[in-house]
Formats: sequence, structure tokens, C-alpha cells
Amino acid sequence: MMSKHKNFRSRAPLRLGLAGGGTDLSPYSDTHGGAVLNITIDRFAHASLRLTEKSEVKIDVLDMGASATHPMGHLPTDGPFALAAGVYNHVVERYLAGRPFGAEIATTIDAPPGSGLGASSALTVALLDSFRAAFELPLGEYDVAHGAFEIERVDLGLAGGKQDQYAASFGGVNFIEFLADDRVIVNPLRISDTILYDLQSSIVICFSGQSRASETVIREQVSAMSRNDAQVIENLHKLKRDAHDMKLALSRGDFSSLARLLNESWKAKKATASSVTNSHIDNLWSVAHNNGAFAGKVSGAGGGGFVMFLVDPDSRPRIFKALAEAGGVPGDVNLTKDGVVSWPTSI
Repeated sequence: MMSKHKNFRSRAPLRLGLAGGGTDLSPYSDTHGGAVLNITIDRFAHASLRLTEKSEVKIDVLDMGASATHPMGHLPTDGPFALAAGVYNHVVERYLAGRPFGAEIATTIDAPPGSGLGASSALTVALLDSFRAAFELPLGEYDVAHGAFEIERVDLGLAGGKQDQYAASFGGVNFIEFLADDRVIVNPLRISDTILYDLQSSIVICFSGQSRASETVIREQVSAMSRNDAQVIENLHKLKRDAHDMKLALSRGDFSSLARLLNESWKAKKATASSVTNSHIDNLWSVAHNNGAFAGKVSGAGGGGFVMFLVDPDSRPRIFKALAEAGGVPGDVNLTKDGVVSWPTSI
């Protein structure tokens, strides 16, 4: 069934990973079960979808200045157009009985490429949800998240885990469990507003100035998992325990334990792959720590992108200044409670 509307917009939030990142990767999650704790922030992946009568599909990747037009049908999934084309192909083949349609698709993301904020998966979620709205597909949050995961990891063969799609689809503060046979359980946490205000005031993020290809880090981790590297597996166990412990600490507003666990998790994460960190990231961590940060870690797979810190809110101006002088781009964030949303528009 098609909506009476022709134009749609959607947005899905980006996320910060607090603990457990890496345990959502196969084969670890299939064998041992994974668990992550993440929060969504006020940076978004945006998509617009316009249904047309033309026999072509146009894709504009606005933040990269890239545009392509193809005859409607199975679209090529190469270069910057891969995610939009992959979602289009998935919807046509899975839900529309192979019947293609004319469309104009445009995307943009509130973060630089390789940010470590789950941006690619958030964009896939936003795109898929816009098609859900346009064709009134019977898809809930789990369906959209799992569909986005299939598009990225199966259809397009992109390396990565599962947490980003579920964070973007559900939004808020979530403890997410990853089990065998693609089973995922999203546990939204009921955290008091005062604790969330304190958490928001205590977070500083800093773009390292280096975009990174997460596939390099992820493939190194997956290789170690596949050969059952004892040290890597033990550190992944540690990351999973930290996710459980950090969930309790956050629920209680125990920021001392949050800082301790964040630092312990960063140490364990660095031990899962040599490419997780580099000298520039280590220097930013040291600069923040020397200017009053309690704890810090790279967001996402590592190797670049954003670094997040827990700080005394009163130390923020000093930390901002020091990180900027060290070559970083510091900023703050607002936490968000909503996941992906799509709406018809006349704009």
C-alpha cells in the first residue's frame, strides 16, 4: 500500500557508545552473547524521499557533493551512493514484489565521515524508515533496525556490528543484548532526569580531526575472534561485564564508578586490536586528563573519529581550550530520547 503523500523526510539520531562496543560483532556475539550500553545524541542522519512519475532514481549525497541518476531497477551500490541504493533495492525486492519506482533521494549527516558515532547505520535506518512511511510498510522499531543491519552487513557486505542500527531506531539510553541466531533484546533504561542532566553536563566530545575506516579495526577484531585469540576474547568478556556494571552505575547516578569503568573499558578495548588507537588519540586523552577529565574513550570502533570524555562540568572551558590547542575539535552534546522518525512534508 502506498501513502497518499509523495514527499517524506526522516531523521535518526547518532549515538555514543558507553560500554560493550565490540561484543556486538560476530562471531563473538553468536558464541558468547554481547551487551552494549549506548545513548543517542542531538546529531542526526537525515534523509528525504520524493516519489516521482519518472522512470529513474536520483540520489544526492549532499554533504559529499555527490549526485547520480540511474534508470529505475536494481541500482548499483558503489561509492557514496551505496546506502541509499542498498535501501532502495532492499525495499523493492523484499516488500514491493520486485516492482521498481521513480524516486529522488537526498541524504546528509550532522557529523564528518568516519565519526565513530554510528552515522552510517543511522542513515540506513533513516532511509529505510522513510520508505516504511511512503509505502506504509508494517515495520516496527525492531524490524527497521534488523532491516538496516541486513542491508549494511549482508546486502552490501560492510563490516560492523549491530548496536548502531538499534540505537538509531529506538533512541534514548539503551542496554542492548546480542544473542545467537540474530536475536537482539533492547532494554530501554529508565534513568531519572536529574541523572541525565548530570551526564549531559559531564560529557565532552572531541573530533580527533582524523576520519577513519572502521572496517580496518573491525576486521582485525573479527580475525582475532575467529581464531579464538585468548587475550582478545578475555578483553571482550571484560567489555561485556563493564556494560552490565555501567548500566547499574548509571541507573544509580554513581559517576565515580562510571568514570572508573569507562577508563577500564578503554584499556580493554585497546587490547582487542592494534588499530583502535594512535598517538594523536592518546595525546588528546592525556591532554584532557591533565586538564581535569575523569575518563575517556574513543567512540565507535576506534582509529580516529570522536573521543568522548567524562569531566567535572566546571572544568569544561579549560578542557575545551586545551583540546583545541592539541589539534582536536571539542564540543558538547544534548542527549535525546527519541529514535528514528519520518513524516510527510510539502517542503
